[in-house]
Amino acid sequence: MTEPWLRVDEAYAGQMARRCDLLGTRADKVLYLEPKAHAAAVELLEMVLELLPDLGFAQAGEGVTCPDGRHVTVDRANPMETLGRLVQCDFVLLDKRGAEHVLTGAVLCFPASWRLDEKAGRPLVAIHDPVASYDENIAKRVQRLFDGIQPGRPLWRFNALWYDDPELHQPRSVTEPRHKREGAGYFRSERQTLIRLPHSGTVVFAIHTYVLRAEDVTR
Repeated sequence: MTEPWLRVDEAYAGQMARRCDLLGTRADKVLYLEPKAHAAAVELLEMVLELLPDLGFAQAGEGVTCPDGRHVTVDRANPMETLGRLVQCDFVLLDKRGAEHVLTGAVLCFPASWRLDEKAGRPLVAIHDPVASYDENIAKRVQRLFDGIQPGRPLWRFNALWYDDPELHQPRSVTEPRHKREGAGYFRSERQTLIRLPHSGTVVFAIHTYVLRAEDVTR
């Protein structure tokens, strides 16, 4: 049975073309993996590979034929890049270190106004530094949520964002001002899923991005 958190939709071909371009030209900006997190990244890759046949992919040995006709070789030495070339989701790995979860790996081609290089290796509280509402009380609640995630029982939510253009790659430094979005032409929503890997115990933050023209959004 296909897991509900991993999807292929009508935007697959276009999104994958943009992902492959970013992975080829800006790998240092969209990929991160600490050596200690490599085993968890491979575990995630194996989990995704098991789901692909039900999503329109064909596998033969270490090769995968994608729904858009591309052929991807499974490279376990570079698991996050392989994931980035296979599916639309971005993936962030978070490992418990001390009292908090820390960002230990990611393929983040489609950031929504944040930068991977500013968050890599940092705990949840530091990751959410610019968010005024992320106070001590919220931080404790989020950490309890992360601690309670069970393998095979993913949690998910949607957010709602507005942008002036449909570009999927929208990095923004914490030092840059936020843009006002009144009258923005595009609605962006992320299906954010939290998954616990059963062997490593790593929490995976999976992000599937949708972009619609403002006039196509039901108010």
